[in-house]
Order: sequence, then C-alpha cells, then structure tokens
Amino acid sequence: MSAVAVIGSQWGDEGKGKITDYLAEKAEMVVRYQGGNNAGHTVVVDDKEFKLHLIPSGILYPEKMCVIGNGVVIDPEVLCKELAYLEKEGINTDNLRISLRAHLIMPYHIRLDELEEERKGVNKIGTTRRGIGPAYMDKAARVGIRVVDLMDEKEFADILQRNLEEKNHVLQKIYGVEGFKFEDIFNKYRSYLARIEKYITDTTAVINEYIEQGKKVLFEGAQGTLLDLDHGTYPYVTSSHPVAGAACIGAGIGPTKIRRVIGVVKAYTTRVGEGPFPTELLGEEGELIRKRGWEYGTTTGRPRRCGWLDAVILNYSARINGMNGCAITKLDVLDSLAKIKVCVAYEYRGQVIKNFPASLKALAECKPIYEEFEGWQTDTTKARSYEELPAKARQYIEGIAEIIKVKPVIIAVGPKREQTIFREEIF
Repeated sequence: MSAVAVIGSQWGDEGKGKITDYLAEKAEMVVRYQGGNNAGHTVVVDDKEFKLHLIPSGILYPEKMCVIGNGVVIDPEVLCKELAYLEKEGINTDNLRISLRAHLIMPYHIRLDELEEERKGVNKIGTTRRGIGPAYMDKAARVGIRVVDLMDEKEFADILQRNLEEKNHVLQKIYGVEGFKFEDIFNKYRSYLARIEKYITDTTAVINEYIEQGKKVLFEGAQGTLLDLDHGTYPYVTSSHPVAGAACIGAGIGPTKIRRVIGVVKAYTTRVGEGPFPTELLGEEGELIRKRGWEYGTTTGRPRRCGWLDAVILNYSARINGMNGCAITKLDVLDSLAKIKVCVAYEYRGQVIKNFPASLKALAECKPIYEEFEGWQTDTTKARSYEELPAKARQYIEGIAEIIKVKPVIIAVGPKREQTIFREEIF
C-alpha cells in the first residue's frame, strides 16, 4: 500500500501543481479530492506552461489514471473547456475519471456568489466569484445536484425545477435581479453531459482497487491549510477542506490507507484575499518577492500579498495534517536578498505565543518575532542536487526543518520539472 497526500501548508499557492506533477511521474494514479475551479495549478513541461483548474496535473502523463473525486464541486462548462484545451495541446485525456457523487456548480451559484460579495462591500470574503461557496452550501443543505443526477434526465429536470423556484425567488425578491430559465440551464447541462459522460464512474471503487493492488496513488489537495473551512483563518477561508484528512472523505478511502503526507511550503509566505497577515511586507521587499516569484493568481490573476516565511503557521499546519515530509518551493525567488527572516513566534499583548490563534481579532494584533538568516545572493536555479545549493541556502532550509520539525524531502529552485531536488523516495 503506497498512498501519499500532497497538501498546501500555508494559504495556498505554494506550488502544489509542480510538486504533484513531479510526484505524478512516480505515481500510477492522481486524485483531486476537494475544491473547484477556484484553484489553479501551473505546471511547466519542456518550457511549455499548462494551467489547470479542475483536472489533476497528473493528466500530463498519458499513462496515469486521474480522478476528480466526490469532494470536488464541478463547473461542467469549465471542465469541458479544460478538456478541449488539453486535447488541443495534444494531451490524451482518456484516463480521466469523474465521480458520480461529485456536486455540480450551477449558473445560479455563480450569480449568487457575485451578488453576495458585492452586497458585503468592505466586509467581503474575497472569493473568486466562481460559485464554489454556494455550491457547497447547497450540498450541505441537501439540495445540491450531483453528477449522477445529471445522468438521469427526469431526476435532473425535477431537482433543477425545484431549485430554480427557490433561487429565482431569492434573486428577484432579495437582490432585485433577473432569474434563470429552466430550459436554458437544462439544455446546456445535458449538452455538457454528452461531452463528459465517458469519464463518469464510481471513483471510490477505482481508487480503492488501485490501493489494494499496491499501486502508487497520489492525493492532490487544492488551496492550503489556512484556507480550510474548519482549521483556517475563518471566515476568510474556502468552503471545503484542503487538509490531509479530507482526502479520505473527498476520495472515499479509509484513513488507514494514507501512508504519507507531504506539506508544500513556499520559501516565503503569500496570501490572496482579505484577512490578517502577520509577516506581510508592504514595501520594496514585498514587491521584489512578488515580481521575482510572479505572485499572481493562476485562476484570477489577482496580485498576491507577500511576506516572510511564517513558521508559526507551518508548525500549526504540520500538526493539523500530520506532515511527515515537506517540499520547499520557490527557493530561487530569495536568491538576491542579503537578509532573510523567518517568523518563529508572535508577540501578542506583551506575551510571546507560538500557537496559531483561532481568533482573527487576536491574529490581527500579533506582531512577528523573527529569526534572521544570511542570504546566499547566488543563483540557485541551476542546482540539481542538495550539495550544489549554496551553503547559506542549505542553512536556511535546515533552519526551517529545525523550527518546524519536518524534514524537507523536495526542494524546488524553479518552475521546470528538472529544477527539482529530490532528497528522498516518497512512494
């Protein structure tokens, strides 16, 4: 049995796509277990960049089985466009599998997401406005529409009709905007079904069969731990669970089947959207990191907020996910800096604290306590082994490992596959 979960250990955007792509070369199946097209993975293959939002990045290996699990919410229009994009680029998608139990994002979810963000004004959450939250709300309220419902023409029509009666009432009476027509959605979504039907199956059976046969299965989370609905910086979080434990629910496997959890750690910290960010750099250093790291959202294009590495967050993430290995990404972004800081604790109302606070009000008052490292001011992008890295870069990596008590098993020094230093077998 060899099942590995790859999770984001910060606020997302840690470079999980690259790490997943790298590990997918060793895996025989890659499973996406939560989120929707509010997440994006960028993978570079032979100088060509691929941007993926729903389909696991393992799809770039034609022989790998790729699964969109039941925990994902699927916008079928986006999925169809992504399939067309991959096929246009010569990527074979025959090995994709889509869960019967995954929920669908409907047009009214997207509209409600937009309207609610506008209504909140300065108190907005900072969603991607792609309908993810409303789709998960309907799932929890037991009025969601699943892939299996779409396959039954009458069932789909009945549920859609009932939902539109409620959603149109809300749109018209509360928000004062026009509702949706049943025929428009019904016909459009049935046309999407014709495009994706060949991929649909009971993915829980397929995933468990692979694991029982001893095949290497990689579980891919979207977003990051600090965006988890339960464990993140609530309410500035996503509507699902990016943590490792969610792989069990979102893929339909037992917790005893995951052997290893690799946390992806960006060599600094970034955040998109609203909410407190203790190590945020608002001056020239933050702008330098943003430009060198090209810190703009894959899905939205929004500039990311940048700051020093926050080990208080990483210690929390290691505990929540049971991390027994980490992948440090974008080390090369720090190449030009003379001094590099790592936050090792917070100062809160005159006290030193090392546990990440649940209260956002408290977090907003926290001031970072830093440990400073010497910068290496040397190009790391050509390093292909750990020993080839500058001594001061290795000191920084080992300093992080000492602080968070998790061994760095992968180091990334650029976006390309070959710019990855593999220190230990993962599977």
